[in-house]
Amino acid sequence: MNDVIDVVAKGEEQAQTLKSAGWLSYVLHLIVAVGAIIPGAQGLALLLIVALVIDLVKKPEAQGTWQASHFSWRIHSVLLAGALYLLTAPLFLLFIMPGVLAWLLVSIWFLYRIVKGMVAMNNNQAVSA
Repeated sequence: MNDVIDVVAKGEEQAQTLKSAGWLSYVLHLIVAVGAIIPGAQGLALLLIVALVIDLVKKPEAQGTWQASHFSWRIHSVLLAGALYLLTAPLFLLFIMPGVLAWLLVSIWFLYRIVKGMVAMNNNQAVSA
């Protein structure tokens, strides 16, 4: 009987650890998304690397749980946002207004993905495309 209780407790502890890592990653994403539209705060983009490492390290532990979708969601979000920010950076440098608009649109899209994921995580639900 104690073995069953130990397994359940370990499963709950792992679920909580994964959720804590997920919240940390989402908060880092949120900081970057908001910082991307604040002049001079683009250096915060390095936090995406921290979030990406967290997600890549913890993703295998989430296999088979509802939280697995969140790790994939965040990884895809970081990779796509990073690519879009890099693609729009030259536009930002060459043509200020179109670049600002492109940067703003990427940030809004990124913020949408973050909020959608946070709402699903708060409800203990998988996130879907």
